Amino acid sequence: MAQQTQRISPRVLGAVLATGLMSFCGVIVETAMNITFPTLMREFHVNTASVQWMTTIYLLTVAIMVPLSAILKKRFRTKTLFLVANLLFIIGLVLDTFAGQFPILLLGRVVQGLGTGIALPLMFNIILEQVPMAKIGFMMGIGTLITAIAPAIGPTFGGIVVSTLGWRYIFVFLLPILVFSLIIGSRCIEQKNTLQRVSFDGFSLVLIVATFGGLIIGFSNMGSQPLTSLLVGGAFIVGLVGLIGLVIRSLRLATPVINLKLLRNGDFAGHMLGFFLMQLTALGLSFILPNYIQLVNQNSATIAGLVVLPGALLGAIFAPFSGRILDSLGPKKPLLLGSSLATLSLLLFSWLGRGLSDSLIIALYLLFMAGVGLAYGNIMTNGLKLLTVEQQADGNAIFTTIQQFAGAMGTAIVAAIIGQSQNGALKTTIATAIGSQHAFYFLLVLLVIELVVLGKVILWPRQLDKPAK
Repeated sequence: MAQQTQRISPRVLGAVLATGLMSFCGVIVETAMNITFPTLMREFHVNTASVQWMTTIYLLTVAIMVPLSAILKKRFRTKTLFLVANLLFIIGLVLDTFAGQFPILLLGRVVQGLGTGIALPLMFNIILEQVPMAKIGFMMGIGTLITAIAPAIGPTFGGIVVSTLGWRYIFVFLLPILVFSLIIGSRCIEQKNTLQRVSFDGFSLVLIVATFGGLIIGFSNMGSQPLTSLLVGGAFIVGLVGLIGLVIRSLRLATPVINLKLLRNGDFAGHMLGFFLMQLTALGLSFILPNYIQLVNQNSATIAGLVVLPGALLGAIFAPFSGRILDSLGPKKPLLLGSSLATLSLLLFSWLGRGLSDSLIIALYLLFMAGVGLAYGNIMTNGLKLLTVEQQADGNAIFTTIQQFAGAMGTAIVAAIIGQSQNGALKTTIATAIGSQHAFYFLLVLLVIELVVLGKVILWPRQLDKPAK
């Protein structure tokens, strides 16, 4: 009988697959579209600052929607949220497939962002709610694997499609995946939690828009505009004012949109910070390496995608196995070993940063992604285990929100660091190598902080007794 309770039902597996495929499409369309920017600039006659909104407006929409996930989960049926998210995503893909003007293309990205923002937390909420405790690490690893494969193959997929069929087929190829997800989810998603009549604070939504709108726009323009400009300094001020207001508002409300009271749990807050720093580092490094391969080593975009592909795939494959390690051995080994391997890799990247061959990049990135595969998903899993069942939807919303924000922040900061070197009088190849090395140093510092913070909360936890499942 005990073994029976530890089995994962086929319906739960189908629900995880359906929601995971939506998350997969949300991530892959983001990474694949980055390759299309030069093509879109020529076709729609827009400049670099304008085409960058393809990413910025999508990330901004997702970052605004994800914090609402805990409230939405309490107020609406899981299947209803899934169907709305899936149909929004499909509508966004159709809009972009047939877009004849750049504003219509941006509108499609906004609609896709609405769908992705609802979809991203759904998969992990279903796992936390419906998977037996002994299998949660493994299933969270499977969930991380589904979303981690997308950035691994996104740039290569985008480059091949753009060069052979045209950029519109990036959206066309995702449509059947979403239709398949829609069919599976309609059959398999079940309602487990009891719906609640929780109040929704509209002013908190305004503060969320101000916070993420200001910070994401500020970071996105940091490499091309001066710090004192309206799009950087002004945006940062709006973002920081919104953040301060959101923190104050959340601590005062009985049912806040984002339950920041959870951060009073020092061990959970430490896991969240470690998760944020590792995500920022991983996304920053995934920006540096393709540019280094193309600008310093003088290779094509296709070669750049192929060079980083083995490491990205290794990190994705490691995710479910690291979840099994967490289930059987506890958090100490996968989290600390993984963080140590990633830190060692960044140390070597920093040391050798001005003379990295393609083969050396492959080797060091394999080491880095092995570490990320061991630690990244398990940081979130172990952090959520520190919360009660009632708190886990709110905790998942916090993790998923900072995941999106860390991605935008990491890419923008390293782009600005490299851009500062490229603005000098040196040749582009030399300037990019120097700027990349400085960016490696910055990411190394972040990972050292991450390792220290995780070591503190894992080796000397404040919360000795974990909440019961």
